[in-house]
Amino acid sequence: MGALNLADWQKLPISLTELCINTTLRCGQSFRWRKNDAGVWSMALHHRILSLHQDPDFLYYKSSLRPPVRAPPTPPSSFPPSTSPSETNGDDDTLNLVKHYLNLAPDLTRLYEQWSASDPNFAKKAPKFTGVRILKQDAWEALVGFICSSNNNIVRISQMIHKLCVNYGPLLGELEGEAYHDFPPPQALAQNGVEAKLRSLGFGYRAKYLYQTACMVTEKGDGWLDSLRNPESPTLGTPPKSAGEWKPEGRDGYRAAHESLLELQGVGPKVADCVCLMGLGWGEAVPVDTHVWQIAQRDYKFGRGKHSSLTKQTYDAVGAKFRSLWGQEAGWAHSVLFTADLKAFSERLIAKVEQKKEQVEVKTEAGAEVEEDVTKIAKVVERGVKREPEEGEKKVMEVEENVVRRTKRRKI
Repeated sequence: MGALNLADWQKLPISLTELCINTTLRCGQSFRWRKNDAGVWSMALHHRILSLHQDPDFLYYKSSLRPPVRAPPTPPSSFPPSTSPSETNGDDDTLNLVKHYLNLAPDLTRLYEQWSASDPNFAKKAPKFTGVRILKQDAWEALVGFICSSNNNIVRISQMIHKLCVNYGPLLGELEGEAYHDFPPPQALAQNGVEAKLRSLGFGYRAKYLYQTACMVTEKGDGWLDSLRNPESPTLGTPPKSAGEWKPEGRDGYRAAHESLLELQGVGPKVADCVCLMGLGWGEAVPVDTHVWQIAQRDYKFGRGKHSSLTKQTYDAVGAKFRSLWGQEAGWAHSVLFTADLKAFSERLIAKVEQKKEQVEVKTEAGAEVEEDVTKIAKVVERGVKREPEEGEKKVMEVEENVVRRTKRRKI
């Protein structure tokens, strides 16, 4: 472990087959984790700076619970949606927070076996890529992150989220000379001047979406987003409840949450499914971006007949196909395949771009944005340069825009 001293860290026994943080924290779910040269991942989370490290036998964790050093430009509410005042009274709850956030309750080995038994393609590819977990993120953070991810890459998404936190989130303190801010609540982004400020910070057309959605969420009141959660995957400290009857199209609560999210600005089917899966705990949500569409064509016989192109009907058909194969956690299984496919691509990229010492990924709404041209990928990764969408991506964007146009009944 080199110079890393783990003597004052807490540790939790867990295998890399049950959790791999090097994959889970960078596979396109959350955009605020930072990794240092010693292999330590850190993020401001629930009023503390949380740090994680992993070896083959243990997950190590440490946190510093700190009140905000200064107020942000617009004072946020006292507590983010998924926490409660009791959580800020001491550091004893860090283990519960770690288990909750990393979603450690499900037996991942059993789930992999279940998905493999029902899908030969999963059985072939996934065992080489274990330990991928769907995080239990705050719903508001997931919503903002995936609005920013539209036609974007991981470098720029992370930069945008960092700018949001620096300008509108409370400063918790510094770690290794770097400032860490909590995530800003909706009220902080629902103020006059926010849209113009975000445009000046490089958010482009997303600035309008973020401001208008923040206004809408604020108007709906505290707890509205969390009211859309899967009751079987509640917020920290809340006991789980039944989510209702399973249906091929997903449980009623998932469908209702998906439709409610579509009313927000900048939210089409893919972003809605990303938020349902990674922010609201609906495991049956299957986000379909251009890369997932490529997987569906290559491995699951889509791209023919009535599903020859990615229309809204085909989007729904891909989700239905995966739910029929993998059940209530279809979105989780889909994310494993997605990440496994991404890793294979990244390894090929590293082999061709020898000067890059670390594996890199380029991100879209549900994962990494795959470039067939290695030169273009290297430019995007190294400079964070936005590129023109490929033909397949244009089709997906058209579907998104059509949905947005059909939901002009939105009220801000």
